[in-house]
Amino acid sequence: MPTPTPVPPRDRADTPWRSEGAPPSPPPRKKMPGGWRGLVLAALIVYLITNLVLSFFNDVDEPTISYTEFSKQVAAGNVSKIYSKGDAIQGQLKDAQQVPGGKGDYTKFVTQRPAFADDELWSGLTAKGVTVTAEPVVAQRSFLANLLLSLAPMLLLVALWMLVARRMGGAMGGMGGLGRKAPPRPVELQGAKRTTFEDVAGIDEVEQELSEVVDFLKNPQAYRRMGARMPGGVLLAGPPGTGKTLLARAVAGEAGVPFFSASASEFIEMIVGVGASRVRELFAEARKVAPSIIFIDEIDTIGRARGGGAGMGGHDEREQTLNQILTEMDGFSGSEGVVVIAATNRMDVLDPALTRPGRFDRTVTVAPPDRAGREAILRIHTRDIPLGPDVDLARVARTTPGMTGAELANLANEAALLAVKRKQDAVTRADLSDALEKVQLGAERPLVMPEEERRRTAYHESGHALLGMLHPGADPVRKITIVPRGRALGVTLSTPEADRYSYTEEYLRGRIIGALGGMAAEQVVYDVVTTGAENDLEQVTNLARGMVGRWGMSERVGRLTAIPADGQSPYGLTAAPATLDAVDAEMRRIVDECYENACRLLREHRDKLDALATALLANETLDEDAAYAAAGITRLAKKPAAESS
Repeated sequence: MPTPTPVPPRDRADTPWRSEGAPPSPPPRKKMPGGWRGLVLAALIVYLITNLVLSFFNDVDEPTISYTEFSKQVAAGNVSKIYSKGDAIQGQLKDAQQVPGGKGDYTKFVTQRPAFADDELWSGLTAKGVTVTAEPVVAQRSFLANLLLSLAPMLLLVALWMLVARRMGGAMGGMGGLGRKAPPRPVELQGAKRTTFEDVAGIDEVEQELSEVVDFLKNPQAYRRMGARMPGGVLLAGPPGTGKTLLARAVAGEAGVPFFSASASEFIEMIVGVGASRVRELFAEARKVAPSIIFIDEIDTIGRARGGGAGMGGHDEREQTLNQILTEMDGFSGSEGVVVIAATNRMDVLDPALTRPGRFDRTVTVAPPDRAGREAILRIHTRDIPLGPDVDLARVARTTPGMTGAELANLANEAALLAVKRKQDAVTRADLSDALEKVQLGAERPLVMPEEERRRTAYHESGHALLGMLHPGADPVRKITIVPRGRALGVTLSTPEADRYSYTEEYLRGRIIGALGGMAAEQVVYDVVTTGAENDLEQVTNLARGMVGRWGMSERVGRLTAIPADGQSPYGLTAAPATLDAVDAEMRRIVDECYENACRLLREHRDKLDALATALLANETLDEDAAYAAAGITRLAKKPAAESS
């Protein structure tokens, strides 16, 4: 698959979908945050801050002076005016005086006339020309201002709490009001080229099935005249990386309709009801711009079969979200022009209500591409990569069986990175080969091994390779290396000549013999067993379990499935205990027989094993021709098979 054009980002955190091709909606009117309550609160805060600032700049502390000092200033004629209320006197001096016993000067003052004073204050003030005012000389704050100042710390704390609560509520869809969200605005890809079927390769049969949906979206009237109903949903099932998301975008781009995409996990929240609310909102947006397409990725996250017991927490939220999807899809009348496309790689766990006709009417299996498909995919991914004259994409496609579109895209990118690292102008055949080794075998590790362990590794890999060369119908050996890669100390790569989709018992036994070749070689040469065969034994176990428990290749167990495809069952035992014991015994019998055959073949061709190990020690890596030449075996045309390593 080609790398799709970038998906536009979400404009809000609480809208879990992305959209492209939708007409831009007018910007919503800006409303006062919080409404009238917010306005009153803001005004109160502004008034409070203004009073604080003004009081800070305008208020001057008036010193309280003694009545004796006041009488002295009156006698000196330095008092300009006073205001008296009872025995309390406020006044202002003509010339500033130093505060008695304090620091600084003062012009305004406050004093208290003693009740026992029997002086002639009025006559003295009159004689000195002092003005007795009817208004206070020093303006005092009002009761409301004093009250507000006393409540200021508490009001600031309340305002801070409301700000934090509002931000948290926006991230969680609202605190106490989950449905109160601004209407979502579809995000449009400005100037970007829509993905079409021209950008999709390797899955032509899937394109043909989806082309009917495209035709219906383009010409709905022709189908309605015949009484045909547009499929409400299309389910894309297949392994990861096969291009399910790209196909959905290509359908929307080919039909020229808006495309809304979301992952099912993005609908789930800890708060029950948020997922269902988001589903309703998404479908409402899609109906506004119909005809349109809704794509839900990884739908098995919320579409698993519902249990009979009451759910709690996340389970209840997941089921509510699924129920809302079922309701929305069931409510389609066909004339609304909204098609739901979903993707999953766990078709077996989906709820039956989701896959019934009327909801997901059509199930399309998206499988890894064949050889011709892989070549077409590689050509798409290398359109912008300069290739050297020695590059043969058809040959690369032959050596990459089972790889998906995403893996092929990664292969092309790794080759381009290697070319840049090597300061080349184009990607060469060697770059693609090294990139394929890195993808399939892992990156090289700079590990220095002792000579004895290095020699044992060479015999281990030579055992794998030699048995692959000797066994009839085995996959051709492409490369042998004792350079540590990934977790392995050495790797033997065998790939088939062509794709194959069914396997015989003889071929599977050959795979087991080849996988046991490393352990058998160590047994024949050193008479020891090491931990280097861990990955080999995992492959052997899986193959033997499938032969006996799934594919009916055992006379004792019979033609039945005793073990599910994933190796485990959610309901406990999948068969009677006696049957499972028989499966275990047959697995051991098959593996023991294959191991004996592997040891016998290596003993009979010990000279070839030694020659191959010696060449491997000298060169560390042998390609296909060098490996067969070192073993002295003529490379014959073999039957097509699958991968072995």
